[in-house]
Amino acid sequence: MITPLDIQNKEFKKSFRGYKESEVDQFLDDIIEDYENLHRENIELKDKILVLSEQIKQYNNLEETLKETLIVAQGTADEVIGAARQKAELIIEDAENTSRKLIDAANDEVRTIRREYDYLIKEIFIFKTRYKSFIEAQLITLDEFYSKIEKEDLNMKGPDEVQQEMEGEIIADVEMETKEVNIDSSIDDLGA
Repeated sequence: MITPLDIQNKEFKKSFRGYKESEVDQFLDDIIEDYENLHRENIELKDKILVLSEQIKQYNNLEETLKETLIVAQGTADEVIGAARQKAELIIEDAENTSRKLIDAANDEVRTIRREYDYLIKEIFIFKTRYKSFIEAQLITLDEFYSKIEKEDLNMKGPDEVQQEMEGEIIADVEMETKEVNIDSSIDDLGA
């Protein structure tokens, strides 16, 4: 490519019937000036093209980076959502298992308390029946005692003799009743 300096330094051979040198020089000066302007403008445009090309490369790199970042962010978001769902499912499953265990434990406790209640009701009934039998036996013994006293009063025995005889009979009856109660409780203890 011809530079403005090449045009300026160009010398033509002189001939006898050549062009007028001053006009040629003036024309060459005009060409040099225009060519310098075009050459400078061309260099500036090339520099601008380089700068713009660099900016386009940077923008393209930035676009690629943003695309990769968005892809990574989307992947991370999907992973976080998946992990959160799994964790939620595990928490729900654990809560359901815990509630089942609590309900089973409560039902077992209710059954145990119910058995204890039934056992205590049975024991109360047995105690009430035995105590009632014991009291009835004592009442019968007292009735017999007073009957004998009345009869003996009629027969006129001495009060000391009657009292001793009656005390012996009462003690014997009480011992007999106590043995019966002890035998009943021993039988119950054996599971009868």
